[in-house]
Amino acid sequence: MFGKPIKLFKIFGFAIRIDPSWGIVAGLVTWQFATLALPAWAPGLSAATYWLVGVVAALGYFLSVVLHELSHSLVARRYGLEMRGITLFIFGGVAEMPGEPPTAQAELLVAAAGPAASFGIALACGVGYAAATAAGLPAPVGAVCGLLGGLNAMLALFNLVPAFPLDGGRMLRAVLWGWSGNLRRATRIASTIGAGFGLLLVGLGLISTVRGSWSGLWLVLVGFFVRNAAQASYQQLLLRRTLEGEPVSRFMQTDPVTVPRAISVLDLVQGYIYRYHFKMFPVVDDGGRLLGCVTTRQVRELPREEWDRQTVGALAERCGSENTVRADTDAMQALATMSRTGASRLMVVEGDRLALKDLLRFFSLKMELEEAG
Repeated sequence: MFGKPIKLFKIFGFAIRIDPSWGIVAGLVTWQFATLALPAWAPGLSAATYWLVGVVAALGYFLSVVLHELSHSLVARRYGLEMRGITLFIFGGVAEMPGEPPTAQAELLVAAAGPAASFGIALACGVGYAAATAAGLPAPVGAVCGLLGGLNAMLALFNLVPAFPLDGGRMLRAVLWGWSGNLRRATRIASTIGAGFGLLLVGLGLISTVRGSWSGLWLVLVGFFVRNAAQASYQQLLLRRTLEGEPVSRFMQTDPVTVPRAISVLDLVQGYIYRYHFKMFPVVDDGGRLLGCVTTRQVRELPREEWDRQTVGALAERCGSENTVRADTDAMQALATMSRTGASRLMVVEGDRLALKDLLRFFSLKMELEEAG
C-alpha cells in the first residue's frame, strides 16, 4: 500500500476503497490497451480514439476486479464472516476479512467465489464480442469486450494457482483443513507453497529482464508480494490463535515507564525517548494518576527552541479509545486497535492507574516455545 485508501462508494453494504498505487495499474492498463492491444485488434483508428477506448477498457478492468472481490465478500457474509470492505491496490484487490472462516467448507466456497465471478465475466465478455461482431458494431466495441474477456480469464486462472494467499491456495488450504482437521497445519503447508511460488515468479521475472523484457520487473514485484503475503498470512493466523480469548491483563507490565508532567520536553527527549526508545509515554501527576500521553509526533511538531521552555504536561493529550483499553479487553481487540491506529503501545487503564502492555513480545516468546514443542 502506498498511502491511506480513498473511499469511493458502498455496494451491498461493503465500502469500496482505492489505494493510490492503483493509479499505476490504471495507467499501465490504459497505455497497453491504447498503444498495443487496440491498434493490433482494430487498426486504422485515430490515436485519440485508441486512448479514449483505453480509458474505457481500464474502467472495465476496475469493475471486473471489484466484482471478483465482491463475490468473495457476499459468500463470506453468507457464512457470518465480518468483512471490512474491498480495497484495490497495485497488485489487484483484496476483500478485507479480519477473521478466519468457521469451517473448511466455508473457506472453500469463499475462495472459489472470486475465480468463478472472473470466469463468468470472461464468458459474458466473449458473448458480447460475438454479438458486437455479428451486429457489425464499431470495431472498438468488440475489441474492448474481447480484451476484457481475455484479461478476466487470465485473472481467474492466475488466482487458481494453489499458492496461498491466492484463491487457489485458499482452496488448497480448505481441502487440507477438511482432510486433517488442523487449520494451522493446513495454513503452514499452503503458505509454504505460496512462498515457493513467489520465488518462482521472482526467478522467471529476473530471467525475462536479463533477456531484455522489462515486463519481467512486474513479475519480480508480484513474486515478492506473493511470497511476503504468504508468510504474513501464516504469522497472522498464529497471532490470532495465540491471543484469541486472552484478556489484556495477562500481558500487562505492572511497572510501566511514566513521565512526570512537570519536566520539560527537552528532559523528555534526553531522559526518556533516547533511553527507552518508545514512541508514546503516559504522563502522570505527582500522585501517579494518569493525566494523558505524549508522543514523539507531538515532540517533532514543537519548535526545537521551545523544548526547554515547554512542559510535558502542557504538551500531553487526553487519553481516549485510540490509545487506552481496559484490563478485561480481549487481546485480539486490542491488537486490532493497534493495527488500525498504527500505535506501537496501548495504555491499560485501571481506574486512574495504568499498566503498559506489549502483545508482540509475548507472542514471540509463546510461539518460540510452541514451535519448539
